[in-house]
Amino acid sequence: MTDGLILYVPGSVMILALLIKAPTLRRGWDQPLMRAVCTLLVVGCLVMFLAAPPTIAAVNRLTGIVNFSAPLVYSVLTAFSGSCIVLVLQWGGGPAAVVRRATRLTVAVFGAVTLLIVALFAIGDAPVERLRDLDTYYANTPWLREMIVCYLLAHTVGSSTLTLLCWKWLLRVRPSLRPLRTGLALIVLGGVLDLGYLVTKWAAVGARWAGRDWDGLSTYVAPPFASAAALMVGSGFIVPLVGGSAAWRDFSQYRRLHPLWKALRGFAASSVTTVPLTWWSPIGIRLIHRESVIDDGILALGRWFDPAVRGTAYEAALGQGMAEPQASVVADAAMLAAACRRRGAAEAADLADGAGEHPAEADQGLPEPYRLDSRPLAALAREFRTSPIVAAVRRDPAAL
Repeated sequence: MTDGLILYVPGSVMILALLIKAPTLRRGWDQPLMRAVCTLLVVGCLVMFLAAPPTIAAVNRLTGIVNFSAPLVYSVLTAFSGSCIVLVLQWGGGPAAVVRRATRLTVAVFGAVTLLIVALFAIGDAPVERLRDLDTYYANTPWLREMIVCYLLAHTVGSSTLTLLCWKWLLRVRPSLRPLRTGLALIVLGGVLDLGYLVTKWAAVGARWAGRDWDGLSTYVAPPFASAAALMVGSGFIVPLVGGSAAWRDFSQYRRLHPLWKALRGFAASSVTTVPLTWWSPIGIRLIHRESVIDDGILALGRWFDPAVRGTAYEAALGQGMAEPQASVVADAAMLAAACRRRGAAEAADLADGAGEHPAEADQGLPEPYRLDSRPLAALAREFRTSPIVAAVRRDPAAL
C-alpha cells in the first residue's frame, strides 16, 4: 500500500472534488461542460488508482492475465489526455458547431489510439509480470514496443495541447477573473510537471533502444512527476468551477470577515444572545451568523465611537493619496478600533474595581450612537486588519 500512496493521494483528492461537485454536476448534466468535468474527474481517479503497483498486481491476479493492467492503464491514461482537451474546448466556448466538431474529432482520435493499444497488447507477448518497469522491460519487444510508443505519443500530444491552450488563454484572461486565472495557472504548472514525466519516460525507453539502462528514470523519477501533475491539473479544472459558485463566494466572504468577527464577538455576546452553530451548518448560514455577530458588535460599541478619531483618520487617509471612498472606510475602521480599545480598557477597569458584574455603560459624554456607513463589511474588515492608520489608532487613539 505504501508503494501506491504517491498515486492514491491525488486520486483521493479527485474523488473528493467529484463528491463536492456532484450536486452541481447532477443538475447540469444536460450541459456539455458539466459532462466533460465529470468525465475528467472519473477518468483521472481511475488513472491514479489503476496505475499504483498494488492495484496493478490485484488486477493481474483477478483477471488471470499476466500484465493485463498494462493496456488498461495505458488506455485510461490516453482517455484522460483526450478528456482534458475536450474539457478545455467546452470550457473555452466559441461557436457551438466548431466546438462540437473539435470535440468529436478529439474523441475519435484518442478513442482510436485506445483501441490500438488494446490490439497491440493482444498480439504481443508479455509473459513476465512487471509492476513498475513494464515500459523499459518490454521496450524492445515486438508489438509491445509499438503499444508503449502509442500511449506515450498520445499522452505527449494531449498534454502539450492542453498546456499550450491554457497558456494562451491565461495570457488573455482579465486579472479580475481570479478563479479562472488561478485554475489556468495550475493547469499550466501541471503541464510542466507532466513534461518532466514524459521526458523521463521517453529517455528511459530511448536508452533501452540504444542498449543502455536508464530504467531508474522510468521506475523512480517519473511517478512523482505524474502524481504532482495530476494533482495540479485536476485542481486547475476544479478551482474555477468551485470559485465561481455561490458556496465559494460565501466562504470567501466568511474568511474575509474573520478579523472583524474576532474583534467584535466579545462585545456582541455581552449585548445579545447569539444562536450557536452546529458543526454541520452550511457555509451560507455561517456567513449570516458571522455578519450578525459583527453588526451586533458594532451596535454594542455605538456610544463609544468618537467622530473626532474618524475625522482625523479620514484626513490622514486623504493625505496619503487615498480616494474618498477608501478613506471613508479607513476612517470608520479606525474609529471602530479606537472604540474597541476604549471599551476594553473600561471593562478591564471595572473588573479591577470589582464591578465586573455591572460593566460601565457607554461613555455618557457622547450623544446618540454614531452609525458606520461602510458597506460592504468585507472592505471594513480588510482595512481593519491591514491599514497602517488603523494600526496606529489601535495602539493609541491619540497617535494621529
